Amino acid sequence: MLKTSLIALALTVGLSAAPAFAKNPMVGGAAMFPSKNIIQNALKSKDHTTLVAAVKAAGLVETLSGKGPFTVFAPTNAAFAALPAGTVDTLLKPENKGQLTKILTCHVVSGSVMAKAVMSMVKSDGGSHTVKTVGGCDLTFKVDGKKVTVTDETGGVATVTIADVRQSNGVIHVIDKVLLPKS
Repeated sequence: MLKTSLIALALTVGLSAAPAFAKNPMVGGAAMFPSKNIIQNALKSKDHTTLVAAVKAAGLVETLSGKGPFTVFAPTNAAFAALPAGTVDTLLKPENKGQLTKILTCHVVSGSVMAKAVMSMVKSDGGSHTVKTVGGCDLTFKVDGKKVTVTDETGGVATVTIADVRQSNGVIHVIDKVLLPKS
């Protein structure tokens, strides 16, 4: 009786018994499956091979395969290539693991934060909203029309190019720049 009443109420207010989700966008030419975790999906993206190599070098595969939820701002290969020559090769060396880990964890926020929520927080805060990453960095979000930008602690600005890529342990937003912490 109660179950029937709840279903009837849900139908009356326009809800469905099973939530409907929009299909995940393709990333790097690959389908992204909401049933797979962040690492499983990232491994399939041809646009994120540098990020995957960096995550492996930093020892963060297990963490980002874990329960989460995490929101990851995932820079593309082109974003890494835009860093000064030799930067990526230097960061991938074992002796620079700490610095690499700091940079990568400045791309991760606890929780699963979709673009609509970011836009709402920016609006509520009068045009920008700052969050603390798991690496202790401050990221500031702004909205320009439907475009979300992320400013790092050095003043570098990344644009979200693909938003709301749902994962089993969070969400990925693809960005066009590498976010950097203060020195």
